[in-house]
Amino acid sequence: MIGVATAGAASAAVTYTAPNPRVRIDLNNGWRFIRQDVTGAQATGFNDSGWTSVNTPHTWNAVDGADGGNNYHRGVGWYRRHYTVPSELAGKRLYLQFAGVNQVADVWINGTYLGQHRGGYSRFRFDTTAALVPGQDNVIAVKVTNARDTNIAPVGADYTFQGGVYRNVSLWAVDDLHVRMTDYAGPGIYLRQSDVTAASATVTVTTKLWNDSGTSRSVVVRTVIADRSGTVVAEAGSTAQTVPAATGTEIRQTVRIDNPRLWNGLADPYLHDASVEIHDVTGGGDRITDVVTERLGLRSLAVDADTGFHLNGSHLHLHGVNLHQDRAVKGWAISDADHTQDLDLVREIGANAVRMAHYQHDQKDYNLADERGLLLWAEIPLVDIVTDSAAFTTSTQNQLRELIRQNYNHPSIAFWGIGNELLDYNGTATNRLLASLADIIEAEDPDRLSTYAVRGEDPDNAQAGLHTRTTGFNKYYGWYYGSKDGDLGAWADNLHATSPSRRIAMSEYGVGASTTQHALNPPKPAPGGSWHPEEYQSLFHEAAWKQLASRPYIWGTFVWAMFDFASDGRNEGDRPGINDKGLVTRDRQTRKDAFYWYKANWADTPTLHITSRRWTQRTDATTELKVYSNAGQVTATLNGTSLGTRSSSDHIFSWPSITLRPGQNTVTVTATINGSTYTDSVNWTLG
Repeated sequence: MIGVATAGAASAAVTYTAPNPRVRIDLNNGWRFIRQDVTGAQATGFNDSGWTSVNTPHTWNAVDGADGGNNYHRGVGWYRRHYTVPSELAGKRLYLQFAGVNQVADVWINGTYLGQHRGGYSRFRFDTTAALVPGQDNVIAVKVTNARDTNIAPVGADYTFQGGVYRNVSLWAVDDLHVRMTDYAGPGIYLRQSDVTAASATVTVTTKLWNDSGTSRSVVVRTVIADRSGTVVAEAGSTAQTVPAATGTEIRQTVRIDNPRLWNGLADPYLHDASVEIHDVTGGGDRITDVVTERLGLRSLAVDADTGFHLNGSHLHLHGVNLHQDRAVKGWAISDADHTQDLDLVREIGANAVRMAHYQHDQKDYNLADERGLLLWAEIPLVDIVTDSAAFTTSTQNQLRELIRQNYNHPSIAFWGIGNELLDYNGTATNRLLASLADIIEAEDPDRLSTYAVRGEDPDNAQAGLHTRTTGFNKYYGWYYGSKDGDLGAWADNLHATSPSRRIAMSEYGVGASTTQHALNPPKPAPGGSWHPEEYQSLFHEAAWKQLASRPYIWGTFVWAMFDFASDGRNEGDRPGINDKGLVTRDRQTRKDAFYWYKANWADTPTLHITSRRWTQRTDATTELKVYSNAGQVTATLNGTSLGTRSSSDHIFSWPSITLRPGQNTVTVTATINGSTYTDSVNWTLG
């Protein structure tokens, strides 16, 4: 049943603090782990004293998944922990939540099997009310496998499929009358925006509630939208409805917000709070049984084939990076602080968009993007291979529904991606699946834009790229094929001329780079070879960005990739097991020169960076001094002697032929940016 209630903006300035009847308990500490299959490990009395003590997030492939050879452990691991549920939670509904387990998880509590989740990147929950006993010791057992399974996407991809309980684990306690917890593990409330302008915005709030009590309940739903200060800007209350025992219903309410402050990307990522209260009014009482609060960023999105992306009616060129959930030492088992550091680096470079490749990311990433004003391309892990089976189709469709329902309310998400570089791009099974996924997006969320990333070697009109409203292209001119100088722009112009109605993006472009390998103006390296000089990456991105920035019909551009990441099958550059196309090293310690090229172009913060700074030992006396900066002029000195001042309109300042003396040389550059003076210097040794 659907109840509809409509309300305008709140007429008086009233502040609101949302009640919080829910209880969330962190369960990350105190696990025992073994990296093998063990018979009977789900039993309460099983002896796990010989297992390793670990905390989640945890992966067993942090090391072997990045050492090359593609021989990392893909199989079973077990996790167990004891937990005593607080006695005061007796009578509550209890849900065990996993934010991400790769790839298949089977879960038991006290020997009772709760079920299985298939898919390595989405959140999932089990109702544990019948199995968990408050006030006494309980045993949670989880069997995990990351073994190759042709019925679960991804079957293959250019990254390491790290196994484990690699995201947070928590226990949730709610009242019997609650916002539904098992709607694909989504929040249970859905904030659909329409007619968003500076004058007003309409929000339709759909609440999925559930009555797990043994009797019918009379229920009222109240929705309150408050601004950042807590001032109520709109609210609505439903009429009382009877919800029978062990069933649920949907309540739909529409509110209007007058003169809203919009979520406007980097310029002003303003967030409201939308709170939904569940009131049990059975027998004339009024008890708040549950409250869910979701952030609300009011904005409108559009893409035009000629003029690109528009946010709130204004053109905004999306320029950004691809992001993987991986880092040195930790692999996929990264903390909230790690996520924050990653998004801080994305903001530092001046990006305004991120493609969350190639799977659903942790909620922390989406929350940070909301807060920072980054526009997102979110996608499912349908990469390279499609299995023509009902099980694969069902699993992939399920992963898409999980992605959408768990992330529907994030204002940062503008695009839903249904796949990446499927090899059989004209195959019947491939296109039947992609068509079904595009239909799911239209049914679940018609207000956002669907997209798909086409492999660079495929024809531009490959059938797989024609199912979605927009299309991204992974083009590696100047690396795997072609030239960095002009091929990218020529390709884009030809596609736009021959298919003027297509709304196109550059979903991937990039080249490998080692921070320990250097050469002056190097030619294109062998992509699979051991020589990936950092300077070639800089030259490539200089050329690529100039071509992309001058073509407004390209609605978005995404560098591959923001960070080096584990891909155990690779053996190239200066070490095996790593895809080294990142603008920042896998340990996040070194920003490569190309990072500063984009920062000089994209960021408002002052940038002054001498390139080739890590090339400290020189053998040739004659070399080039090149600087990236968003200054108008840069002055340089070599060993205290002036090299003069250069002006530039393209953020590159070059002294193409300077002469080093034997021994140590000090190069210093200065520039005035926004009225302040900045300096950068390096030491190069000749001989």
